[in-house]
Amino acid sequence: MTAFPKRVFSGVQPTGNLHLGNYLGAISRFVPLQDEMPSIYCVVDMHAITVWQDPAELTRATREVTAAYLAAGIDPKKAIIFNQSQVKEHAELAWIFNCVARMGWLNRMTQFKEKAGKNRENASVGLFAYPALMAADILAYRATHVPVGDDQKQHLELTRDIAQKFNNDFQDRIKELGLGVPNPEPSPETPDELFFPVTEPMIAGPATRIMSLRDGTKKMSKSDPSDLSRINLTDDAEAIARKFKKAKTDPEPLPGDTQGLEARPEADNLVGIYAALSGSTKSDVLNDFGGQQFSAFKPALSELAVEKLSPIAAEMRRLIDDPAHIDAVLKDGAERAAAIAEPVLHDVKRIAGFLECRRG
Repeated sequence: MTAFPKRVFSGVQPTGNLHLGNYLGAISRFVPLQDEMPSIYCVVDMHAITVWQDPAELTRATREVTAAYLAAGIDPKKAIIFNQSQVKEHAELAWIFNCVARMGWLNRMTQFKEKAGKNRENASVGLFAYPALMAADILAYRATHVPVGDDQKQHLELTRDIAQKFNNDFQDRIKELGLGVPNPEPSPETPDELFFPVTEPMIAGPATRIMSLRDGTKKMSKSDPSDLSRINLTDDAEAIARKFKKAKTDPEPLPGDTQGLEARPEADNLVGIYAALSGSTKSDVLNDFGGQQFSAFKPALSELAVEKLSPIAAEMRRLIDDPAHIDAVLKDGAERAAAIAEPVLHDVKRIAGFLECRRG
């Protein structure tokens, strides 16, 4: 092997109802990538249980995320679609990475602090350590690229740190076993052969982080108690129009350029949503709507959202009514994913010095 082959990995948690932020920040970006390089899209159900999940609801939500992948246009014949818990290599590699990662690295993870809040002592160990599992998700496939939102950049940096430390700690062993790939960016601090790639983040688009419709300073969330804070992917046209109509705004008209969106989080969020849905930029949107009141902009945004989301919602409902088909997609995907991850984990065990007298 002369270089790491390009491969995309990403995933969505099956918790709560999928919303516009999940679609624009993740799922819609997965679709074109499947034509650019081999792509693996996971339903990360093991991440979901870092906080309590009702078992029946977890099963339902796992199928819903899969339905959303398919309805959005991910082709299970091109890409691999599976749920994380079906491929045991994720959990096994995560334990090894728990022993590679440092406590100080995990202590810096801001998302744990946000989710655990003031009750950190009662948070699960999994919630604290799950960035190491996220690294295992990616590196079990030696993925070179990960499309992520702004809120996941820190976790991907940890993945890169874990990969680099593993490559450094075991550089002699990697070379001895002939498992190394030439380092594309050699330096005095890094070995000349790598086992894991230093994965690149793919952050693009005008709306990498969709904010709440009720508070432009908070991320759109499945857990927000107000359903008016988000556009669910299964919302009908009436619900979408009602939620955008009630979306929080300020009294000023839309500005003529993007500088005018500074210090106006709600305006910036709605303009970003329009740009992402229309495949344009915030500047393009403001060229069309600059100087207009939100009373004119919101109906146009609602109409665009209905146009883009209604076909996806309809297809999701059709797929959810056919769980056998969804399960067949997940089974096929898990088998294909395991075929990639199993030899990677086998080599990791050899590198670490684990004695394997029994395979399987």
